[in-house]
Amino acid sequence: MKKTLLGVALLSLPLWAWAKLPVVASFSIVADMTREIGGDRVEVVSLVGPNQDAHVFQPAPADVKRLAAAKVFVVNGLGFEGWMGRLTRSAGFKGTLIEASKGIQPLMVEDHGVEEHGHQHGGIDPHAWQDPARVQTYIKNIAEGLSKADPEGQAVYRQRAADYGRKVGELDQWAAKALAAVPAVQRKVLTSHDAFAYLGKRYGIQLLSPQGVSTDTEASAKAVAMLVRQIKKEKVKAVFFENMSDKRLLEQLAREANVKADAALYADALSAPNGPANSYLALFRYNVNTILKSFR
Repeated sequence: MKKTLLGVALLSLPLWAWAKLPVVASFSIVADMTREIGGDRVEVVSLVGPNQDAHVFQPAPADVKRLAAAKVFVVNGLGFEGWMGRLTRSAGFKGTLIEASKGIQPLMVEDHGVEEHGHQHGGIDPHAWQDPARVQTYIKNIAEGLSKADPEGQAVYRQRAADYGRKVGELDQWAAKALAAVPAVQRKVLTSHDAFAYLGKRYGIQLLSPQGVSTDTEASAKAVAMLVRQIKKEKVKAVFFENMSDKRLLEQLAREANVKADAALYADALSAPNGPANSYLALFRYNVNTILKSFR
């Protein structure tokens, strides 16, 4: 009899009591962080997927529907998602908005002598996830936001956030030690757009770029010529393109400056699931290892 009554009681529970918390994330990196913190209590959909560029993303009607059905929307902030306001209005989103970078002191964008077109970040560099120390703020904000949307899961979110934060901290310590072993004069990197300023500041890497922070800008001929001269003058060896970028410009720079264009770095998106950067932790370790190899 007790079992029967229990079965009736369970069947009478509303659908939301059975389902996972529906979460939409703006792009693959914050989506992965949210899955790590949310665990089995969340179902996360990323609007901008692996190897896709959030700078040029245009929401489709299906994305509006996804957000309208979500209880939580996780974004980077710092002007990274220029399309976010239009999307939330179109979806009539009334759930919990988590700005993962809230509270972070951002770096400002430097003038690299390029012609800017299209997407702008308002002078702010939004790529704060490239610094693991700042990612601790991401973790805190995501855990707090999930707890607000799902108070019953608060203890789970806090514990998973603490475990994840410990892994990120260990990764930070590893990178600091490994990069400190390279003489400062050798820590020079050229990338296809300026998405690694936080990484450079954290570990003392000098970064050069033919583009500004947005991948939808085009470097001028003058900027390219200037960079070729700078590469030769400063003897830069590490030249990289990014996983969601057209690598032809960087290959041109490599040819003209007589340096090798190395493998891709992962800046604004994870790799495919079977790739080398299929999580934030894997992305960061892969990027640092790839940069370290180029210094040798």
